Amino acid sequence: MDALFLSRLQFAITTVYHFLFVPVTLGLSIFVALLETWYINSGSYEERIKLKKLVKFFGTIFLINFAMGVVTGIVQEFHFGMNWSEYSRFMGDIFGAPLALEALTAFFIESTFIGVWIFGWDKLSEKMHCLCIWLVAFGSNLSAFWILVANSFMQHPVGYEIENGRAVMTNFFELLTNPYVLGEYFHSFFAGITTAGFLVITVCAWKIVTDEISREMFIRTLRRAVLYTLLGVFGVMGSGHLHAQYLAKANPMKLAAFEALWETENPAPFAIYADVNQEMRRNDSEILIPYMFTFMVHNSFEGEIKGINNLQKEYMETYGPGNYIPDVKGMFWSFRAMVGIGGLLLFVTFVMGMAVFFFEEKLKYCCFLKLMPLLLPLPFIANSVGWYIAEAGRQPWIVVGLQKTVEAVSSNLTSGEVWLTLIGFTAVYLFLAVLAVFTAVSFIRRTKISEEE
Repeated sequence: MDALFLSRLQFAITTVYHFLFVPVTLGLSIFVALLETWYINSGSYEERIKLKKLVKFFGTIFLINFAMGVVTGIVQEFHFGMNWSEYSRFMGDIFGAPLALEALTAFFIESTFIGVWIFGWDKLSEKMHCLCIWLVAFGSNLSAFWILVANSFMQHPVGYEIENGRAVMTNFFELLTNPYVLGEYFHSFFAGITTAGFLVITVCAWKIVTDEISREMFIRTLRRAVLYTLLGVFGVMGSGHLHAQYLAKANPMKLAAFEALWETENPAPFAIYADVNQEMRRNDSEILIPYMFTFMVHNSFEGEIKGINNLQKEYMETYGPGNYIPDVKGMFWSFRAMVGIGGLLLFVTFVMGMAVFFFEEKLKYCCFLKLMPLLLPLPFIANSVGWYIAEAGRQPWIVVGLQKTVEAVSSNLTSGEVWLTLIGFTAVYLFLAVLAVFTAVSFIRRTKISEEE
């Protein structure tokens, strides 16, 4: 294993781990803000006591997740200097701007007002305190925007020139309005709502069947969580569909790899199953739905979709000799895992909605609620494979058309150095994950939502 492979592995582990917490931060911050808005607009004294406890309950879960996200995100910054210094040299003028703005605006907002929110319960008016958590939610989602501005340039470079072997920004507004940003951002935004909503559904389901004192409030919260999650699932599906259509122009190789479409076809079928043979650049066997892929991309049963082999020839003519085909088998099955889990989340959320809206009195006897903790990993798996699709789909490029991944790794890095930090980071991350899960589960188990002060 050379330094390049190990550096890619290390960044993948770090990023997947970090991305376990990011969607929860994006979605749960908004949900907590909605809960507190519910609280400050509530009526009776008894109702307000319970709602305040409910806000603090989910707020504490948010804080545990937020802390983990910050710690793992800071570590990612180290990679650019340690493992990917050639990338930093080439892209620093462009990549550094949105990262700096993320720290100066978004992270500054969320870190400041999350502190005010934690310590300001008895010091601020209710409306000012509620405004603080809305600003935290705004800052969290603004942070995601700046990060995805930087990432979108890597996927679809705009607003730059090459000077002295470096990419130099020439139009910041063009960087912000990169069409790639819209697809990535809204897909991530709604994925955050889906993940956080499903987490809330799971917690509510578990509390309903195990905590009689708190049952009433978690049933009421479950109704809102179901609607919140449905909004997220439909948003993910819609934004993902539109972004896939955009990929037909922006990155047709990635789109073709989703479907293991080796040859250009008009109309192109959708593959339910494919035995991908990447060495021979073909599928040894497959189960197809005729016309469907073309219809998904063009909203019509007529329309050409370029195949991987044809695109490989085009890229060789444009960029020179080399292999420009990503991991097709990994892309193909990751895409199906993501879409399949999305459909399963929609079904489970719909079933939970039917149960809480039409069979509320029988909820505590529902065996399905006891199974919900087993389903909690689903949105996190979908987020991880979605990240893999987004990043592996542009390989062998680290910046599409400008710099290959093999050219971006630090030139003086050794395998032993990467092994040392890889093992160290992974061990620390594992310890922190166990600690965070144990802390959150213990808190959820012991906390009651009742009228008692």
